[in-house]
Amino acid sequence: MRIIFYFLALLAGAALSFEGGIYAELGKTIGKLETSFYNFFMGSIIMGLIWLFFGKGRLTYTLEAPKWSLLGGALGVVYLTSIVVSVPFVGVGITMVAVIIGQLAMSMIIEHFGWLGSKKNRINKEKVFAVISMIIALILIN
Repeated sequence: MRIIFYFLALLAGAALSFEGGIYAELGKTIGKLETSFYNFFMGSIIMGLIWLFFGKGRLTYTLEAPKWSLLGGALGVVYLTSIVVSVPFVGVGITMVAVIIGQLAMSMIIEHFGWLGSKKNRINKEKVFAVISMIIALILIN
């Protein structure tokens, strides 16, 4: 059963690479910030329709959530806009490897300290070696 979730994560990574390339090209036509806005505008419409028909949560309780948990939207803007800006200058491959390195390093720190409700999972030499290997891969790809 876990294999399905690995596949979904793999699919998300592949989609992100396509998205980065597509939005880098769109950014040449309409502008980088406009491209990021377009992404969130269209995403909001699509998610709104999906939520309308399939949502079962309690969106009206958003303000009752811990205030720090509402930062996800702002971080999403940083994430996507950084990709849209980076891809035209360094390419899809280097951008995606750099994104993965950032995700891997930060996820290790988050889990090491048990932040954001995650299970504590100590940083060890194998994990550090994995990040170093990714950095070496980034250098070699460049």
